[in-house]
Amino acid sequence: MGHPNVPLKFTHPSSRLQPFTPNENLNNALGAIRVLGLEMMEDELKPHLCTVLLNIQERNRGAAEQVVISGILPVLAWLLRRRGPLALLVAKLVAELAKESVVRKGFGDAGLVVALLSALTSGDQDLLRHAAQAVARVSYDSSKHQKSLLRKGAVPRLVAVLLRFPGDEALEGACLLALCNLSNMAVPEEAGVAWERSPSATPGESVFRGVAPRTCGLVTSVTVVHVSQWAPAQHAVSIEVVQRCAAPFVDCHAGKRAARWFPFAALWRCSKTTERKEPRRSSLRTLVFHTFL
Repeated sequence: MGHPNVPLKFTHPSSRLQPFTPNENLNNALGAIRVLGLEMMEDELKPHLCTVLLNIQERNRGAAEQVVISGILPVLAWLLRRRGPLALLVAKLVAELAKESVVRKGFGDAGLVVALLSALTSGDQDLLRHAAQAVARVSYDSSKHQKSLLRKGAVPRLVAVLLRFPGDEALEGACLLALCNLSNMAVPEEAGVAWERSPSATPGESVFRGVAPRTCGLVTSVTVVHVSQWAPAQHAVSIEVVQRCAAPFVDCHAGKRAARWFPFAALWRCSKTTERKEPRRSSLRTLVFHTFL
């Protein structure tokens, strides 16, 4: 005769409660942010922001959905625009949230797009880096956000940051990735693009080269960004991507060429070709647009 409570021995209490603990803590933190954020109780707000950040960084199951349901995105936008003591932490959280497609879809309606553009005028390099990362992630796969950011002046702000902090490699990389994604090139962070400044013979021009290895080393993608001053406080930005192919790969894919033009509200031109052996003039895609600082 078995004891009626025997089945309980096969389920450890900690294994039953563990999945619910992070979500419960996250839910409490989200509720506190809704209340404390609007009341500007920053000292009490910080630990709750850290709780949300930790859950998002660890990719806890359901965390992104809980953030969306909680309605805290407008509160984060407001906190970011205020530039208070928590601005850097909020920018870091927003940049992490921008990795989640279910969350970044609501950035526009929540006012976070405008808040990020405002943050790009800050003098804090860490804040700028997080804001640029968020812009790059938001514009990666959304033509709606791309057009909104372009219309609201994202490009001149990003160019201004590039010119103002030439020695910060992490900040430069974030800004360059954002420019590429705003131009609809969709460069994923996972590509591991390594950026470096290249010498230029043209006065007033800055050249950046980014290299990302592809498919087993057969194809290497090289992104070249030119920022040229063509009038006082006016700059032209061109972005060119070249694919260098190994000889066997070139032979197998010889003769493939394509062209594509992208009509945008911004003033730029685009073309697409497939480069075979000589990468100096042909490009996978080229975009040129003018910006006013």
